Amino acid sequence: MSVPSQNASETALLEAAQVSKAWPFEEARKLVARLEKEGNPDREILFETGYGPSGLPHIGTFGEVARTTMVRHAFEVLAPGVKTRLLCFSDDMDGLRKVPTNVPNQEMLANYINMPLTKVPDPFGTHPSFGEHNNARLRAFLDSFGFEYEFASSTQYYTSGRFNQTLLKVLDKFDDIMMIMLPSLREERQQTYSPILPVSPKTGHVLLVPLVERNVEKGTVTYAEPDTGELVEVPVTGGHCKLQWKADWAMRWAALKVDYEMAGKDLIDSIKLASKICRVLGVNPPEGFNYELFLDHEGKKISKSKGNGLSIEDWLRYASPESLQLFMYQAPRTGKRLYFDVIPKNVDEYLAFLSAYPKQEIKEQLGNPVWHIHGGHPPQANMPISFALLLNLASACHAQDKSVLWGFIRRYAPDATPENLPKLDLLAGYAVNYFHDFVVPAKTYRRASDLEATALADLAGKLETLDHEKMTAEELQTLVYEVGKAHAFDNLRDWFRGLYEVLLGEEQGPRFGSFVALYGVKETAKLIRRALAGEDLSKS
Repeated sequence: MSVPSQNASETALLEAAQVSKAWPFEEARKLVARLEKEGNPDREILFETGYGPSGLPHIGTFGEVARTTMVRHAFEVLAPGVKTRLLCFSDDMDGLRKVPTNVPNQEMLANYINMPLTKVPDPFGTHPSFGEHNNARLRAFLDSFGFEYEFASSTQYYTSGRFNQTLLKVLDKFDDIMMIMLPSLREERQQTYSPILPVSPKTGHVLLVPLVERNVEKGTVTYAEPDTGELVEVPVTGGHCKLQWKADWAMRWAALKVDYEMAGKDLIDSIKLASKICRVLGVNPPEGFNYELFLDHEGKKISKSKGNGLSIEDWLRYASPESLQLFMYQAPRTGKRLYFDVIPKNVDEYLAFLSAYPKQEIKEQLGNPVWHIHGGHPPQANMPISFALLLNLASACHAQDKSVLWGFIRRYAPDATPENLPKLDLLAGYAVNYFHDFVVPAKTYRRASDLEATALADLAGKLETLDHEKMTAEELQTLVYEVGKAHAFDNLRDWFRGLYEVLLGEEQGPRFGSFVALYGVKETAKLIRRALAGEDLSKS
């Protein structure tokens, strides 16, 4: 592999990348080895992700593109000067097999079952077809995150002849492909299965029918029309036929020479079949890996039809896109709960990783998720307050909007404004949304025990006599700790848990000294006195 001349920092980066244990670099090294094995180290590398536009783009679509982009960036470090492309391929010539439950005009759509998605009218009325509507949604979705990609339409590739040569090879290797596919099918399905699906000239349907005859020399197949039994001969090329999805996947890999594509763990067997078909077509299948599926709050697999997961719109109401990318980056081979309660942790972990990045050596930086989230160029960290702390502040002051939080933030960080810290302004808005939608319904205040009441009164008295303007968050934390220590708590964790349960109606939170510094020393003393007087703290 020819390497352009490098300076010392680029050399150090390459050396660190070659041994990095971060999973995107481990994946990227597969591609370096692929090129070396081919003896063609400088050719372009093609990454691909697939999208089924029978439904709207979802969080899994985002995850696949985000993770593939991370591998792409890692490869570009390992192979400087080698060109790469990311192709986001929409299988929009697939037949509509059922009506989605989350779109309008469902009765109308029911009349177009088995039609190619780009021949189904758009139920939203904004595009020429349902497929084109969903493609536009996908592109807008990806563009909003700044992904660098090329869009590809299955309909356009089939009808333009882009796939013709490989489709003719599929026809030629039909028996070999059947030998691969048939053992994976139930006996009943084996009787009617064909990897080649004719598109009926009569109805326009993508037909799931057995083939009566194949003519390799003419490049045609013959089938019987389901309604009339009439024998119809159609070319396999030019969009007159569509392949079954596993064969289609393999054909696409072979036709486009795809080098890398990842997929969910549920598709491991499908990848094995598609890889065998790809080899039959004379092309090595792409590199890739299988990520684990997301789980709901009960540990069950997320299902689009059940709606038991978290949508990307949901996440972005409560947190930044970067925090979502962190969720996608971490432990992709491990099943993870994708539910609302994971959001605060991911927000603050992202901020912690971002803050740590400038202090790290290059080896640690390449293992830091923010390197991969930001393509090797993380922004400067400038967030004086954690998300968890903002949530507790919102809880204490019953914030209705972020302007209320800013009143406290300015006291904690006098130079901070929404204008010079726009990310903090966004974080405050996320905190208010999350507080109202999830914290308020789950709040459970309780009265202090006798021991807690004595300690709380002691703490309030000390706070009331402090020169609060000179106390740091760390000093306040020490004060709270010493008060707890002075009373007969079996475990100081019980003291801190009691503070949150009695004063904020929650079981846990960030360091209480930081909360006091943000909320205010005198304000915290007043909050304690209200609790001790038996007031309802759920009301402002």
